[in-house]
Amino acid sequence: MMLLESFSLALGALGANRLRSALTALGIVLGVAAVVCMVAVGEGARSQISEKIGKLGTNLLFIQPYTYAAGARHALTEDDAEALLHEVPIVQISTPVIWGKVQVIAGNRHWGTTAWGNDSGYITAREWPLSAGRLFSRREIAAGSKVAIVGQLIADKLLNGEPRIGETIRVDKVPFTIIGVLEKRGESGSGVSQDDLIVVPLRAARSRVLGSYQEPDPEPESDSADIEDGSRIRKKAAAPAITYPHQASYQALDYLVVKYDASAPVQQAKRAIEEVLRRRRHLEEGTPNDFGIFDPADALATQEAAAKSFSWLLAAIASISLAVGGISIMNTMLVSVTERTREIGLRMAVGARRRDIRNQFLLEAVVLALLGALAGTLLGALAAALVARYGGWPVLINPAIVLLACGCTGLVGVTFGSLPAIRASRLDPMVALRTE
Repeated sequence: MMLLESFSLALGALGANRLRSALTALGIVLGVAAVVCMVAVGEGARSQISEKIGKLGTNLLFIQPYTYAAGARHALTEDDAEALLHEVPIVQISTPVIWGKVQVIAGNRHWGTTAWGNDSGYITAREWPLSAGRLFSRREIAAGSKVAIVGQLIADKLLNGEPRIGETIRVDKVPFTIIGVLEKRGESGSGVSQDDLIVVPLRAARSRVLGSYQEPDPEPESDSADIEDGSRIRKKAAAPAITYPHQASYQALDYLVVKYDASAPVQQAKRAIEEVLRRRRHLEEGTPNDFGIFDPADALATQEAAAKSFSWLLAAIASISLAVGGISIMNTMLVSVTERTREIGLRMAVGARRRDIRNQFLLEAVVLALLGALAGTLLGALAAALVARYGGWPVLINPAIVLLACGCTGLVGVTFGSLPAIRASRLDPMVALRTE
C-alpha cells in the first residue's frame, strides 16, 4: 500500500510541473526512440540476410576458374564435375554451369536476362522448388533439347505472371518451350533479383544460345543419374575415366556448383575438393591454385555481421542521449529538492523517516525516466515503421531489446536520481521548516 501511495505522490509531484517534467524526459524519449529504431533496423537487416542465406541454399560451394579461356589447361570441365562426385564421398551434387546475358522474347515483349546452361542440378542443389511444371529429363539433357525453366520475374514480365507451361519463347531468336517456372525467391545478398533468369539444358546453351561447338555423339545414359531430371546426384557407380581440360575444350565451364553433406564441416569439403582438382590439373606442391572455391554464404554472413555491428554502434551512439537525459533528471530533481525543502521538513516533523524521503524522490526520478522510456518506445516503433514503409528497409522490433532499453532507462533514473534523493533525506528538519 505504501508503494502505491508513494507512486501516486510521485505522479502528483511530476504533474505539478508538467512542462518541466516533459522537457526533462525529452532526452530519455529521444535516446530510447533512437535505440529502439536503430536496433529494429539492424535486426530486420539480419533477419533478411538470414532469409536470403536460406533461399540461397545450404551447404553449397561454387568453384570458378581464374580465367575462362576455352581449352586452356585451367578450364573447368564436366569431367571435373563427375570426378568430384565420385572421388569425394561427402559431395552429394556436382553440377556444371555456363551462363551469359540473353534477350528473351514472347510475342511483342522482350526482356534482357541471364541464361544458365545446366542439367537442373543447380536448381536441385539450391533446393529451389517449382511453382509449376517440371525439371529437365535425362533425355532432354542428353539431346540438348530446346526446353527452358524460367524465373518468376520472366513470367511476370513476358507472360503476365501466368505459368503457361508449354508456351514457346525465343531466347536470342532460338525458340524454347517452357516446361517449368521457379518459385519466387526475391533479391540476393547483392540486391540482384534471383528470379531474373532462365535455365536451359547445358548442351542447348552451348550449341544454340551461349556459343557453338562441334557436338560429340551423345553418350549413353549414365547410371550415376538416378533421378528423372538427370542431375548429377550421388549414386554408387564406377568412376569415369580421367580426362583433362585440354582434351575436351568444348567442355569448358564458368562454374561448378557443389552441394556437400550437411554434417561435414565446410573446410573439410573445401580441402577434399581442392585435392581432387589439383591432382587432375597436375599442380605441383607449392603451386597456387588456378581455381577458386567460394562459399556464397560467407558474403551474406559478412553482411550480417556488418549490419549487426553497425546497428549496435548506432545504438551505442544513441544511448548517449540516455546519459544526457539522466543528467537532466538529476538537475530537475535537485531543483525539486530545493523547491520542496519546507515540505520535506514538514514530513519529517510528522514522522517520516530519512529513507522514506529518499525513496520518495528516488521513485519520482524512476517514474520520470520510465514515462520517458514508454514515450520513446512508441516513438521508436513509429520511426521504424516509417523506415520500413518509405525506406524499403526491413525492420524487426525485438521485445527483448525494448525491455532492455526500459531496464537501462530505469537504471538511469536510479543512478541520476540517487544524489538528489540522498540530499533530500539528509536535510535537517528544523532548518527545512524555517526555509521559505
